[in-house]
Amino acid sequence: MAATTFKATAHLQEGVVVKVRSRNFEFTIDEPKSLGGTDTGMNPVEALLGSLGACQSIVARVYASKFDIRLDDFWVEVEGDLDLDGFFKKSDVRPGYSDIRYTFHIKTDAPREQVEAFVRFLEETCPVGDTIAHAVNLKLSGIIIEN
Repeated sequence: MAATTFKATAHLQEGVVVKVRSRNFEFTIDEPKSLGGTDTGMNPVEALLGSLGACQSIVARVYASKFDIRLDDFWVEVEGDLDLDGFFKKSDVRPGYSDIRYTFHIKTDAPREQVEAFVRFLEETCPVGDTIAHAVNLKLSGIIIEN
């Protein structure tokens, strides 16, 4: 299968509120009040954690039957450590996450060894996890100045 290009636009609104659109869908990104926002949506780094958990959940649903695993329930807890001094340029620490941890909660009657093999596969297959864990070519493709 050929490479597929996915697209999204992020449009800054009042303050730090951003409307994100992709295909026919839209959601709001904002910051908590403690970081200058109005707390009307997740902030970008929370959305990244949510995207990881959602992607892992989708991979679990798509591939569970190939591993003969019945998922009675599945959810992911994701948390990350981010030093805000990097974003605010108060120190030389990186502005992004230094560590991200996740815990899978799997309700199934499958044996542990089978579930562990499934989890290894899930970790290798999740596109968001792969993107976070490995360097990606991130580059500015243009600047358009409108008057």
